[in-house]
Amino acid sequence: MRLVNLTVSAIAIAAAATAADARDQVQVTGSSTVLPYATIVAEAFGENFDFPTPVIEGGGSGAGRKKLCEGVGETTVDIANSSSRIAQSDIDLCAANGVNEIMEVRIGYDGIVFASDVNGAEFALTPADVYGALAAKVAKDGAVADNAATKWSEVNPALPDQEILVFIPGTKHGTREVFDTKVIIEGCKATGAHDLFLATAEGADDKEKKANADKACNELRTDGRSVDIDGDYTETLARLDADKTAVGVFGLSFYQNNTDKLRVATMNGVVPSVETIAAGDYPVSRPLYFYVKKAHIGVIPGLKEYIEFFVSDEMAGPDGPLAEYGLVSDPELAATQAAVAAETPMGPLE
Repeated sequence: MRLVNLTVSAIAIAAAATAADARDQVQVTGSSTVLPYATIVAEAFGENFDFPTPVIEGGGSGAGRKKLCEGVGETTVDIANSSSRIAQSDIDLCAANGVNEIMEVRIGYDGIVFASDVNGAEFALTPADVYGALAAKVAKDGAVADNAATKWSEVNPALPDQEILVFIPGTKHGTREVFDTKVIIEGCKATGAHDLFLATAEGADDKEKKANADKACNELRTDGRSVDIDGDYTETLARLDADKTAVGVFGLSFYQNNTDKLRVATMNGVVPSVETIAAGDYPVSRPLYFYVKKAHIGVIPGLKEYIEFFVSDEMAGPDGPLAEYGLVSDPELAATQAAVAAETPMGPLE
């Protein structure tokens, strides 16, 4: 019997479920970036397997991981999609609620792009430009000063002479992490502001001082020129439609599916594309993941099959439908497939 191979937690789930109320659909929540990819997989899964189509919901990476960690049982979700890597605080929450084994599944890569109205001015950006436009404090004459720039041309004369207004992902979005790390902090370093923050940073050691300097870099202006968007990319697109001179932050795949409305900016002279991300040339890219509650495998019908199908060559490979939508196929996809087949739980965070 299959039951003898189940964990104690899985047996508890099975015992709690009755024929009348047992859940027979895989339930997925989390990242709005991963959402369209998961939807494509779920629909194909429902058409090709003898299982119901999985239920896919958004809500954000952080919120999805917290739902995953609410506990074990059919009233809790099976998978959390995430556009940023799981945090130790999530793992601790999972452990506190009895979720002791989590599978980390990397599905591929995506890029973060800056885009404006398709009929607007062209932007050739660098992280230093974005930092100079959005940071609360910038380096000026060898010291830290309040950011007084109102136009892009004041940050860099080569940029358009138009008002600074950027719609950026809110702090609950996985996109925000890569935006902070690969754009704002890198720009902070390039302008010399990071060194100035580091010189006065408090901390017991160099690591703590660096973390506080990074935190200071990520303090953005609050005068209305940097605007957090808590919804998904469709809200950002709507904001740009209402203000044609604004710039928005999007995932590459969303931009590629809205090229009739958006003009993308270069970053360090590189045009964002599947090819430039795969080659490692485009500087603002990130891995995409989903996290699986291992205790639900073998209990929730179709869960293991859905996971394996998601990372199959047919779906996530370079010639699959996810790549056609904009996912950059993972060169280490075979290793992911092997880990999924073996139901390997993730180890400690590095």
